[in-house]
Amino acid sequence: MHDARREHRRGLVYGLAAYGAWGVFPIYLKAVRAVPVLEVLCHRVVWALVVLAVVTAVRGEVGAIADTLRHRRALLVLSGSTVLIAINWLVYIFSVTYSRILESSLGYYINPLVSVLLGIVLLGERLTPLMKAAVVAAAAGVTWLAIDLGQLPWISLVLAFSFGTYGLLRKIAPVGALIGLTVETLLLAPLCAAYLGWSMTHGRSGFLAGGPWIRTLLLLAGPVTALPLLCFAAAARRLPLSTMGFLQYVSPTLQFLLAVAVYEEKFSRGRAGAFACIWVAVAIFAYDSVRRRAPEPVVA
Repeated sequence: MHDARREHRRGLVYGLAAYGAWGVFPIYLKAVRAVPVLEVLCHRVVWALVVLAVVTAVRGEVGAIADTLRHRRALLVLSGSTVLIAINWLVYIFSVTYSRILESSLGYYINPLVSVLLGIVLLGERLTPLMKAAVVAAAAGVTWLAIDLGQLPWISLVLAFSFGTYGLLRKIAPVGALIGLTVETLLLAPLCAAYLGWSMTHGRSGFLAGGPWIRTLLLLAGPVTALPLLCFAAAARRLPLSTMGFLQYVSPTLQFLLAVAVYEEKFSRGRAGAFACIWVAVAIFAYDSVRRRAPEPVVA
């Protein structure tokens, strides 16, 4: 009994560390905002691969990576998820760099509902009455935000649908979280390394133009990416799915607070109304998930 409680507490610590790190990630991205968005993405991929390669080697899972690369179905699914996570990361970095964190926060709030919709459309799952109400509330929030912005909140929608579809593909991929992300970064790394090499040889490298502080931060993109994933994996092994389902809202909540309180993004009445609708949708979703056991959350 005591061991189980101890493991549960450790799981909570790991879970809060993972989602907390993802929630304050805008602080890191703001610190490197002078570097082009695409270059930040490439540094994140390349240096994350270095960290993940070390971790998989220490854990003796290099063979699992080789097996995955030889597994046609796994490689096909991970190729699709690689494209989606690259789009997700790129748009998220863009949103922080250009002070649109509120829109990215909203995207991650509605992501669980998007995952439900994808399950209905692609997997034939059925919507409960409460889930229908949550979807309607979320749609009202997105519509409200579109009216306030004068255009579709494309950042929110791209982040929600890319991450939701990514999660769907990762559910059917016959690999674990660590191996899956390692293979994804391995697939992206050649293109990213080529771009970094091109930018350096053509005088467009933020890494070379920046001072020692910027270079250090870009080198830290690997640990910043990989460590929260390892914490997430440790939490997922120790906590019920319902608890992990609640913890996933820590990240967009921290992003929201940073956007409003620290970076002073405009929070008009229109945006307040949109977020009110989204929070109602989240509350309904959470309540319904507790009754039916929350769906397994996916990695950012």
